Amino acid sequence: MSFDLQLKGLRALVTGGTKGIGAAVVQGLHAAGVQVMTTARAVPAEPNAGVSYVAADLSTAEGVAEVARSVRERWGGVDILINVLGGSSAPGGGFAALDDAQWFDALNRNLMPAVRLDRALLPAMLAQGSGVIVHVSSIQRLLPLPESTTAYAAAKAALSTYSKALSKEVTPKGVRVLRVSPGWVETEASVALAERLATQAGTDYEGGKQIIMQSLGGIPLGRPAKPQEVADLITFLVSPRAGSISGSEHLIDGGTVPTV
Repeated sequence: MSFDLQLKGLRALVTGGTKGIGAAVVQGLHAAGVQVMTTARAVPAEPNAGVSYVAADLSTAEGVAEVARSVRERWGGVDILINVLGGSSAPGGGFAALDDAQWFDALNRNLMPAVRLDRALLPAMLAQGSGVIVHVSSIQRLLPLPESTTAYAAAKAALSTYSKALSKEVTPKGVRVLRVSPGWVETEASVALAERLATQAGTDYEGGKQIIMQSLGGIPLGRPAKPQEVADLITFLVSPRAGSISGSEHLIDGGTVPTV
């Protein structure tokens, strides 16, 4: 039996598509025949052939407006919108280390880009009566690390709640809204973190990975996810093959979250 995902020719915007999960999503969709546009603060030196890039800072309203304008000029709208962009640069030290600037940075990186892009591009989806939106959240909304990720986890929790509310509003009008919440994923940034922790502890990279896994309370699978594994899940979810899935959150964490 053929398992064609029926994605060929659809139009997709992927935010944060030059590194980590975002880059894997871009590659996966492109390989499935999707027309892909992606965003980054700067266009990569070696862009993927056949992928359109928009240089913009999506933590600002102006950056989001620039991306929305590029989408409308090129395609008129999108069929798939995947918000991968996110992250944290907050210092360690718990709640006392987080001033207003740190809190607003977390919200502007992890919540507002999705809110603003949805507001700009969702009306065209509603007008055509079809579309899929995926917001990439994090298991840290369920398992925050108080030493360093309180603001990030709170922002992702807000993104998840917003996504659920949006799904209840627009699913009856033909637009599916989904959340994908990864655990620890072996991206370029997490590799660098594991290497830094390994150096500090006087161990090797595998030892650094163990330190991270222990900080998460363990990963039953015994390893982080690969960016491609997250991308494969997202690619399936946005396809017509997953046409009855909406409003749900999909954890991909190797069993890290210990609850039902």
